[in-house]
Amino acid sequence: MTSVANEAWFQDPALQRVLKLLNADGGEARVAGGAVRNALMGLPVADIDIATTLLPEQVMERATEAGIKAVPTGIDHGTVTLIANHHPFEVTTLRRDVETDGRRAKVAFGTGWQEDAERRDLTINALYADVKGEVIDLVEGLPDIEARTIRFIGDPAQRIAEDHLRILRFFRFFAHYGSGRPDAEGLRACARAKDKLSALSAERVWAETKKLLSAADPSRALLWMRQVGVLTEILPETEKWGIDNIHPLVATEQALGWVADPMLRLAATVPPDAERLEGLAKRLRMSNAEAAKLTGWASAPMPPDDITDVVFDRLLYRHGTEGVKMRLKLGLSLARAGAQGDTAGMRRSARLSTLLERAERYQKPIFPFGGADVIAAGVPSGKRVGEILNQLEEFWIERNFNPDRATLAARLGEMIRKSL
Repeated sequence: MTSVANEAWFQDPALQRVLKLLNADGGEARVAGGAVRNALMGLPVADIDIATTLLPEQVMERATEAGIKAVPTGIDHGTVTLIANHHPFEVTTLRRDVETDGRRAKVAFGTGWQEDAERRDLTINALYADVKGEVIDLVEGLPDIEARTIRFIGDPAQRIAEDHLRILRFFRFFAHYGSGRPDAEGLRACARAKDKLSALSAERVWAETKKLLSAADPSRALLWMRQVGVLTEILPETEKWGIDNIHPLVATEQALGWVADPMLRLAATVPPDAERLEGLAKRLRMSNAEAAKLTGWASAPMPPDDITDVVFDRLLYRHGTEGVKMRLKLGLSLARAGAQGDTAGMRRSARLSTLLERAERYQKPIFPFGGADVIAAGVPSGKRVGEILNQLEEFWIERNFNPDRATLAARLGEMIRKSL
């Protein structure tokens, strides 16, 4: 019998307290989904979800009586969050789908474990561990765990019809947990239903895409998404640009210890066209910070290899570091990919590495002059103040940020005298 009983997370007193509480007096509760999956795959376990035969009101009542905080985080869908010893556990009543439209489901509570398992999406996500830690497999998920096969439960077309987001989840879980080729039936079902993705909210699509792009190596998943048309459906900007830059980027991340950045990986798949990317960000309802990062990269210049340190510092001041660093990282990953046995390629890699290190150490100098100083010198407030200030800042930049306030004030005096 497969078991997770010896796992440190399973032996945690807080979890054992909750399981004991929910398994008493005719109730039954099991750890469900991701925690069991990750434990069996030798991966870290973060969130621990619990499925139970008890109704949400019963869960809350038992928790309150036991002095465990209960929060009705999704009580309409059967979910209550119990907080024991400062550890949160999502507890969800067994459910069955009554009605689905591809975007949301109406559910009814039940007591059947088989029915609860079969309403889930993928076999590797439908495993349970009982109060003793013994793993219960009702959908043949254990062989798929062993083979790292990502497979829909039952009929793939039916699972997708219940929630169209499962198309992206199929590829996201393949990126994180799969090996070899994606399941053929699942792949065909995703290809046939790809146009249904347009019915989903932009927020759900972007959240799922971002999780996929955060995988250790999403390149194989992106390749299959491209081949069956799913990638073009959600990111039409990639259609004529391609995903060839993803693999060298991931290889460079792993070689140099870079933290995987989904925005950088997205940038590797789309053209650096600020206007188009602004439209992409709006369409997917990205956060302001994400949109700014993407368009900032598109707007930033790629520094030439022979740029001097002085000129490079001016470039960083004018354009900011984030977009330039993204340019350099993508350029470096491509240079490294082509540098094997190529002297020029190795020199370019070394130079881009040096520039990237300088950009990462860069601290933007503070311009020591302001609009109030211009007005104090006798310039009436208005548009002219901003124009003069910009000219003074350019003077300061071109002299490598060295002129102090006295020098800038003298320069301002000259400008005023010449304009009279």
